[in-house]
Order: sequence, then C-alpha cells, then structure tokens
Amino acid sequence: MSMELSLILALISIFSSYFLPPVASEPLIKPISPCTNSTHFFKKVQDLAESSGKALKGSIKLQSLQQSQVVLSGNATITSENKTFRLGFFAPNDEFKWYLGIWYASIPIPTYVWVANREKPIKNLLSASAEITEDGKLAVIDQDSRTLMWETSNVEKASDLRLLEQGNLVLLSSDGRIVWRSFDFPTDTWLPGMNLTAEQRLTSWKSSIDPAPGRYSLRLNPPDFGEIALFYSNGGSVDMINSHTYWTTGNWSGNAFAGVPQMTIPYIYRFDFIDPFTPMATFGYTEVPLESGIKPPLTRFVLDHMGQLKQFTWSQQSEVWSTFWSQPENVCRVYALCGNLGFCNGRPFNPCECLNGFRPMNSVSWGKEDFSEGCCRQGDETCNEDDKFEEVGAVSYERTTVVSFTGGRSECERVCLGNCSCIGLYHNPNNNLCKNLYWFAFKPAAMFTSDSTLQDMLYVRVQTTPGGKKKNKKTTFLVGMICGILVILSVGTINLLYLRRRKVSRRKGEDDSVFQVTNLRVFSYKDLHAATKGFSEKLGHGGFGAVFRGVLPDSSAVAVKRLERPGGGEKEFRAEVCTIGNIQHVNLVRLRGFCSENSHRLLVYDYMPNGPLSMYLRHGSQNLSWDVRFRVAVGTARGIAYLHEECRSCIIHCDIKPENILLDEDFSAKVSDFGLAKLIGRDFSRVLATMRGTWGYVAPEWISGVAITTKADVYSYGMTLLELIGGRRNVEGPPSAGGGGEGGNRRKMDDESTRPTMGMVVKMLEGVVEVAVPPPPKLLQALVSGESFQGVGPESGKRVLQEDNGSFDDNISVSIDSKDSKLSI
Repeated sequence: MSMELSLILALISIFSSYFLPPVASEPLIKPISPCTNSTHFFKKVQDLAESSGKALKGSIKLQSLQQSQVVLSGNATITSENKTFRLGFFAPNDEFKWYLGIWYASIPIPTYVWVANREKPIKNLLSASAEITEDGKLAVIDQDSRTLMWETSNVEKASDLRLLEQGNLVLLSSDGRIVWRSFDFPTDTWLPGMNLTAEQRLTSWKSSIDPAPGRYSLRLNPPDFGEIALFYSNGGSVDMINSHTYWTTGNWSGNAFAGVPQMTIPYIYRFDFIDPFTPMATFGYTEVPLESGIKPPLTRFVLDHMGQLKQFTWSQQSEVWSTFWSQPENVCRVYALCGNLGFCNGRPFNPCECLNGFRPMNSVSWGKEDFSEGCCRQGDETCNEDDKFEEVGAVSYERTTVVSFTGGRSECERVCLGNCSCIGLYHNPNNNLCKNLYWFAFKPAAMFTSDSTLQDMLYVRVQTTPGGKKKNKKTTFLVGMICGILVILSVGTINLLYLRRRKVSRRKGEDDSVFQVTNLRVFSYKDLHAATKGFSEKLGHGGFGAVFRGVLPDSSAVAVKRLERPGGGEKEFRAEVCTIGNIQHVNLVRLRGFCSENSHRLLVYDYMPNGPLSMYLRHGSQNLSWDVRFRVAVGTARGIAYLHEECRSCIIHCDIKPENILLDEDFSAKVSDFGLAKLIGRDFSRVLATMRGTWGYVAPEWISGVAITTKADVYSYGMTLLELIGGRRNVEGPPSAGGGGEGGNRRKMDDESTRPTMGMVVKMLEGVVEVAVPPPPKLLQALVSGESFQGVGPESGKRVLQEDNGSFDDNISVSIDSKDSKLSI
C-alpha cells in the first residue's frame, strides 16, 4: 500500500512539473521538456518513488502555503539543472552537527560554498528539515523540538524554490520574481556572478570543520568604497568599530585594483565595478570562455579560516583544487592569526605554535586549527627564581609597553626573575640594550612572528620543577640499568642481524631521511609497472629518464618518469622529491608520488592531455591561437616566478624549454621537470656551476664558467618565448611578432645584470610595467665597434655541458672584422 501511495505521489509530482505552466523569468532554469518515451517516463516515476535519500532535480513547486511545506529532510538533496551544485544537509566532521548548505555535486572532493544555519547546527540528521513556512520563508527546523534554527529574511511570500546552475539558491514569488537569494547572503565563498557590496561580505569559518562565523571578513572598504579589504573582528561581529584591517586591494583604477595586477589579464574572468567610490558600489566577476567549445574550469574565491583570501581553480584531470592566487601571501601577516602570545612559524599547514614554556589556551580548538585563544604560560601559579631563559631568535611582537634596561642582559634577567608577570626579554647584542616583556604589556591579539630583519633576540623564560634534578637522576639510573641488561642479553642477535642487513638498513635509512615528504603517495614498482602496462606507452624523454603514460586503479591518468640511470640520477631524483613534494601552484605540474624500491627510482606526476609545448612548435603542427599563446606565456612566467620568489627557499629550474612546459586539458601552462632544480638561500647565493642544461636555452654565463643565478631561467624563458611567438623552433627560421618579439629579446639579453627578474617579467606581460627598449646584444656591439667578441661554438658548448668537473677550457675566441665583414674563429 505504501509503495502504491509513493507511486501516486511521484506521478502527481511529475505531472505538475511537466504540464503546469512554467514561471516566465529569464534568469531561471528552463523547465524540463515533456518526455514522450514511456520507458523513460516510468523510470522517472520509479526513481522518484524509491529515492528517499537520492537527489531531486531542478525545482520544487509548492502546492499550498496554508501550512509549512517540507522541502528537504534527512539525507535528501536537490541538484541544479546540470548537476553542478547540490543543496542538502551535511556534517563537516561531526555527526552531531548538521547544516543546510550548498556544495559542488560534480567533483569528488566535498567543497561547501554556502551554509544556512551556520550558528545553530542540528544534532540529529533524522530530525533535520528545510521547510517553507506559512509566511513564505525558507526555514531550517529541528523536528525533534520543533525549534527554528534559521530562516530567510524575505518579506514577500515565496511560492517556488530553485537551485540555479551558478550555485545560487533563490525563492520566487507567484509571478516569478526573486524575493530572496543566497548570493545576497554569502558565507565564506565568492562564486562567479556573486557581488560584494557594503553589506554583502564574506565571513570565514571558525575552523576548517566548523562553519560558524570566524574572525575574518572581506568587504568593500568604507568610507570611500573604492577598494576591497580583509579585516579582523573578534567573534565574527558585524560591528566594524573595533575591527582591524590587515590587507587591501588598493583603489580601483578603472580596470583593476592597484594592488592586484593579475586583474589586468582578462582571459579567464571579467571584473565589474559598478558605482565605485559610492555607498552603492557593487563589485563582482563572471567567467569568460577560454576557447570555442572549451568550458572554463570551476573557480571560487574563499576566505579561509586562517584569514587568507584564496582563489582556487579545479583541475579536471588531477581532480584537485589548485591555488591560483592568495593574499596575504605570508600567512603570518594575517592579524591575530595565532592569538595572544602565539607564535607564527610561517608554514602553510599548522602555522601556529606555542613557544617553549607556553601551552595552548584551548588544546581542543588548536587541534581544529582554531588558534584564536592563543597561548598561556605553563604553571602560572608558581614562579621560581632559578628559571632559565631560552633563546628563540629574531622574532617580532606587538606590545603596548615594555621596560628597557641599559645594564645589559644580566640586569634584565635579574629584574625579570623577580616578577612572575615577566615572561621573557629581548636583548640586542650590538648595543647591549635589553627589554623585559610582561603579561600586561600585550595587546589582546598580539602574537610573535619570525622577522629576520630584527637585531633583538628573544629569550623566553622557562620554568624549572623543584626536585626535578633528583628525580631525573633516579630515572636516568633505572633506565640505564634496564637498557644495559637488555643490551647484554641481545648483543649476539643484534650483531647477526646487523651483519646480514647492514647494506639494506643503510639504504633504507638514506631513503627514509630523504622521502619524509608529506602529501605524497609511495608507490611500489609492481604497481607502477602494472599502471603503465609494462612501461609500454612512452610519452617522451626527460632529465635522466623516460616518461610513460599510466592509469592508476582509480582510473586517473598519470605520467610516470623512470630514471634509466639510478646511480647517475640519484641527486636529481631526490631534488625533485624534496623540492616539489609540497609545492602547489596552478602553473606547476603536481607531483603525486614516487617509488624508491631497490634500484628503481620513479616519479608520478599528473598527466597533461595536451602534451608539451614543443608539440605545437614543429613544422606542420597545429598552431595555437594567440589567446592560448598569451595564456601559456603568462602562466609559464608565473610558475617560474613562484619558484624564484614565492617558495620558502628560492628554486632555480635550470632547464626551461618547450619540452618542459606542459599543457593541461584547458591549455593552461604547467612547468615540469624539476630534476635540475637547485635550492639556494633567500640571499640568492650563487649555485654550483656543475649543473647541466639544454643547449640552445642555456644562458651565456653557464658556458663562460660563471656560476648562475635565477637570471639563467630568465634567459631560457626568453628563448622559449621567442619560439612561442614565432610558432616554430628557432632552428627553423627567425621568429617575428612585433612587440612580443621585443619582450622576448628583452628577456634573453646576454648580460645577466640587465635581465629583469621573473617577477618583473610577469608584470611586463600583465601590462603593469612598460617594456623598455633592450640594449643591443654583445655580438652586434662587436660588429659595430670592430672589437673582438668572446663566444662559444655549439659543439664546444655541448662538450662543456657534458663535463662533471665544471671545466670551461674549451671556449672559442671569435674575432670579427667590421671593415671586411669577416668572421674568423
């Protein structure tokens, strides 16, 4: 009987959606066309009758408003027309906290873009329901207690609810007008088509698993309303009086914000600022199709719980969100991130910690990455005069007052030990000045931050436990005695095992010390052999090995790089794993894992379906459109600039060429092959001149014996840019493309001091910085002046690059006589 009733209700639902007149309104999803196929029609009836927990599609037409109408309950969901977004109840990480929200339905990673009852979750999913109330509002109800957890603010009654393809949940009046929409009440995510105003702002989650309003917000900055600002407000309060602004975009210049030069390239998004510098200002963005027939990738701006505004793009091939842009770039510049007396270490994951002698105020919150409560001193109830001072280093802090002493560090320590409120001191070894820090001297949200520019060294007061030394001595004696007995009893066995496994253990120890890299999967050689079908489909040849196409058990395609000379390529293999294991950038190929089994050394990357750039530079190959070429040029420059200037340690690629620039499914550039990359310090110290490169793209200073810097990559990029503009390799003929060729010449100048940095190259391509006329090449200068020019022939260069000892004695002297136009070698 219940099944028959369900079938009848399902038939009524389908008939009403097919034959009732649709609401006439352009922004809405078009109604589903009637289906004349009887088999297809019955399947719809059966699916609806049996889908208590399955997704309902399109919109729900309400039959009556005389009483509350249940729209959703339990695990039922509603999807948009093309199944891009889904509306339903979800629990981020706690089965006792359920929220009504919207998330992506078309990707495997749960990604939530909007939350309704973010301040009042429902404890039981079975009692969770979304209803249209008698006054026409959408409400979230806890059925167990009939408690209202959240409701919309529309004044006019709604008669229809729809989830649009843009992720916008709308309520419609009886005549089809929108009376409420979720885009006017954003949470932490800014989607294409959504606008920011003086009232509509983003508010971060409290933690990575708690959608409650956090401490950070994004809004148009009053009173001028000409820029967007990130600000801190404790507790997520909308009161702006006590808020603190910690990052701004800069004022609007007509087509971009002064502090966001990336906006000057309109190849993916179009930004619109309506009525800027007025209280009615509205700022938003929409997607721009990449090419004819190519759909733009999913994108979103998110104000995360740690106060950074990030732009993500979805990679359909690797099925991950890639960070395209983030501000502030240094997470430690987020105001009050680590709370009072917390220490920001600058790491992308777990950036906050407590100094020695301190502990989190709330360890449970810290475990959820909510650092707002900061740190407190351990054992505040005791204060000993024999406390020690432990050096932390050059660390900045915010304070209201400090007490300074001219008597040196000893005087500081003496005074500090006499006051239990003193938590540490700063000492400048250059002038011997000292400053004590006290509990009452800190602002409510002050925190410690690493700052290498400071000369003052921080020393934290560390308490000692009375009687601890005697206790430690007894413990040490007992542990030593037990360990001695165990060693005597097992020495024979240990020696045998050591002799048998000495070589294996040594090898394993070396591998463990190298491959302790997070976010990487360790593959066995057997798995990769099966994934590549015995390494049968060769894609190309990279540094020290070949690259093969493979398919993992989850059906995802990968590119497997196998080192053919494990001994000779061991250094490069370890450099790649340790360097790019944790690096994520939209213009860098992601390393998914590795294999280090016996003598096998393999790297597993995301597979790029459109292959390397070199495929499109061959004679007779398909030409890329100018739009794609421009995007490839900018994307490549951004990837290299990220390696040079934004990584924790500067990375020189050393082998920039078309073969190492891969194109994904959207023809976005991905820089690959970090086998030749070397890490150098932030002082840009020069690296060893023993590194190898590819002839034709290496900078002149390589061959001349001068140690290289990041400017070598700039030269290689310039050579690649010339080929990209010309649409062919340089060996096929001279490329020409007007201003673009001038930009390429600018970047391939043979004097490294005159080359711009890659960060400056990006600004040139974005149009932020004007491209100046480059100086003439040295060869041309020699032709004009009649001087002797010292150069290197191709064969000599190849011989030099193949030598491991760094000898550069094979250089060739080229003499040019400008009068007779003769060239003698």
